[in-house]
Amino acid sequence: MQVQSLDIADVKLFTPRHIGDERGYFAETFRADIFAQNCGEHVFVQDNESLSAKAGTLRGLHFQSAPHVQGKLVRCTAGSLFDVAVDIRVGSPTYGQWVGETLTPQNGKQLWVPPGFAHGFCSLEPDTVICYKVTGYYSAECDKGLAFDDPEIAIAWPDVADRETLSGKDRVQPSLADLPAYFQYEGA
Repeated sequence: MQVQSLDIADVKLFTPRHIGDERGYFAETFRADIFAQNCGEHVFVQDNESLSAKAGTLRGLHFQSAPHVQGKLVRCTAGSLFDVAVDIRVGSPTYGQWVGETLTPQNGKQLWVPPGFAHGFCSLEPDTVICYKVTGYYSAECDKGLAFDDPEIAIAWPDVADRETLSGKDRVQPSLADLPAYFQYEGA
């Protein structure tokens, strides 16, 4: 499995090796030892799946606050999506910066979105399925968000992105400037 750091070092991209023949392929999509070596000790407690029926569907930016913070290991099992992580750790040298990757079943890429980051995505094809492991159980009280279109963050969403697909909740999320300090940077 190939692991690479992105422009925000705590966000990692995992790309499993596909071993294939005329029948198809086999891939290890998760190994706890490799994950821990690259991301630290995290226990995944829940798997989530979401279907976006329409290309251009926007979801996010979402995160959970303490005491139910979540890290997410995200992959696409059907269609394709543009996946984004935004650093919201106050004091971080990359605070307010984002990274994004295109995830597909064919490329097998998985994005690690650590606690302290907001997460969102845009489906690039109809019937796109996103699957992700999380390190904390869902908590409605801790379910928070950030405006997907905050000009201070300036995410370069794909041209297909359709703001009309946003949920009511995602239409009224705060800007980064108005976001409470839910997370503090603890790096060196």
